[in-house]
Amino acid sequence: MFVLAGDVAHRVGGNGCVVPFRASDRSSAIVDREGEWGEKMAERQQREGVVAEDQVAAVDELRSTYEQLKAELAKIVVGQEDVIEHLVITLFARGHALLMGVPGLAKTLLISTLARTMSLEFSRIQFTPDLMPMDITGTDILQDVPGEKRQFEFIKGPVFANIVLADEINRAPAKTQAALLEAMQEHKVTVMGETYPLEAPYFVLATQNPIEQEGTYPLPEAQLDRFMFLIEVDYPDRDEEIEIARSTTGGALPEIAPLLDAERVLFFQDLIRSVPVPQHVYEYAVDLVRRTRPQLDEAPSWLKPLVGWGAGPRAVQCLILGGKARAALDGRYMVQVDDIAALAVPVLTHRVITTFHAESEGVHSTDVIRRLVEEMEQAA
Repeated sequence: MFVLAGDVAHRVGGNGCVVPFRASDRSSAIVDREGEWGEKMAERQQREGVVAEDQVAAVDELRSTYEQLKAELAKIVVGQEDVIEHLVITLFARGHALLMGVPGLAKTLLISTLARTMSLEFSRIQFTPDLMPMDITGTDILQDVPGEKRQFEFIKGPVFANIVLADEINRAPAKTQAALLEAMQEHKVTVMGETYPLEAPYFVLATQNPIEQEGTYPLPEAQLDRFMFLIEVDYPDRDEEIEIARSTTGGALPEIAPLLDAERVLFFQDLIRSVPVPQHVYEYAVDLVRRTRPQLDEAPSWLKPLVGWGAGPRAVQCLILGGKARAALDGRYMVQVDDIAALAVPVLTHRVITTFHAESEGVHSTDVIRRLVEEMEQAA
């Protein structure tokens, strides 16, 4: 250890003796190294400061755009604030969403209007039992070419769009559902051995009708896990339903102003990834997901007879990405525990598989998730 006193350094030896020595021989080298280090640190701080300022301005722009987006959607869609928030979070987090709701709740209207506000190409696929994979991905068609032999030409299907609405996805058989899986995960389509990339941004929204179950093909858990959110669309309240009756039975609907283009959406998607997350928020997300797994010691005793399978690691990823998007849309520059807790239900509902005992007791996976969140809040 060295202690400087003027230009004399005193070295404390291993036996406790203090040995003075002249530091003038080494002072110039030390000053040169410290000066160089200081200049580099100053350059680094200045460079990082500019980046931080740019990110702050971008987050502010995203929040302002989100407020304008909600105002535009309110011209067409009445209420459904939580649904709109979850849809926008899914979009900017580069995820996909599964909407659950009875017919007539404006799910298709909401999604098509959202696409118009972002100047994105929208495509709607009505899933039916006779729908084939080539009906959504596209197929090769033999075409006549003047002066040449006939050749195959690939005709793109409705899956080639920026926002794809898979309406009543559980009405199509498994092979047709699986055709959408590669597009969702890999952002590409393979037909007849040829691979065709999908244009970014790419966003799949699927809907299911919770009333009719006859003649349907339930999505397997592995495919459900590909959806970032399960968004439950509920009935509007009385005042909202009166406004729906008033606004939709009059003249033409108002025009929607486009606010974003594909390039700006991609920019905001990259911005979301850069939002910082404190260590305790990572730990909270992991602890919450691990508590849903009945075979682990972290799971509470009351949960084990109610849950057959808990959520996997992808749930943690969705919680963190969703928390980043929610914080940025709210104009905040860091994720909080409240962001994770607020998104626990849409992220975990379709990933927590309840047992027959839970169903017989009328316990839904959302009840389990809400109780877990409440217990973790009380323990904090």
